[in-house]
Amino acid sequence: MELIDSHCHLDDYEDLPDVLRRAKEAGVGTLLAIGIGDGPETMHRALEIANASDGGGPEIWASVGIHPQEAAHATPEALAKLAALAEEPRCVAVGEIGLDYYHVDNPDVPTQQAAFVAQMSVAAALGKPILIHCRTSELAKPEAKERFGEADAWEDLLALIAEHWTPHGLPGVMHCFSGTVEQGRRSLEAGFYLSFAGNLTYPRSVSIREAAAMAPADCILVETDAPFLAPIPHRGQRNEPALVTHTAAALAELRGISSEEVARLTSENFNRLFRLASLR
Repeated sequence: MELIDSHCHLDDYEDLPDVLRRAKEAGVGTLLAIGIGDGPETMHRALEIANASDGGGPEIWASVGIHPQEAAHATPEALAKLAALAEEPRCVAVGEIGLDYYHVDNPDVPTQQAAFVAQMSVAAALGKPILIHCRTSELAKPEAKERFGEADAWEDLLALIAEHWTPHGLPGVMHCFSGTVEQGRRSLEAGFYLSFAGNLTYPRSVSIREAAAMAPADCILVETDAPFLAPIPHRGQRNEPALVTHTAAALAELRGISSEEVARLTSENFNRLFRLASLR
């Protein structure tokens, strides 16, 4: 059974045809292209790629969103553009959106939170899932810790989700899940799937592996976050969708099942989450 890469940035590749060919050859049959671009001005690029896919390579779906690093640009005009793009059939989610207290030059906490809430509102109105980016300041450089202080991205994120998302009864994805088992459980309780990326294969990612072993079989996904976070044995190189096979193999080993079973489970989960049977 073919694998699905549930999160990749296809508009970052100048050699996209070759990237897609290698994905298909590796048995990766479906991709979710993340539509954040370089900011709201270019967040349409992933959807353009999905709409232009001709069936010769992997099936491509898209999302659209304003990354928390770009939260200062979540203007009424940008949100209107997001809403219009999100209505298109091949756009199946809003994201990646969320909070990022890791980089010192990121927008301040109120600005990030306002952009996050506004985009949850757009997604809820359209009935589409959200894809969450969450990065805390815990491991950031000292200047970022000083700027964001005691603010905890996970606690803030889960509180905002409880207030502005959970009441709608809609699902979502914790993209590149990098939290603790407890944060994973709280995410699952809020109706989110946990998506595991290449950092699952890194030796120091103990808590991520614990969460991957804990998560229910019907709530797991695999992704690359390509071109970032290449899995071992390609760590430090450019990532691409074909390499999701390594993350799937690591997940299979952690859960004591075959790679084929991981492919089956994660594909079924992806198709159910994004209701693709009604869109194909």
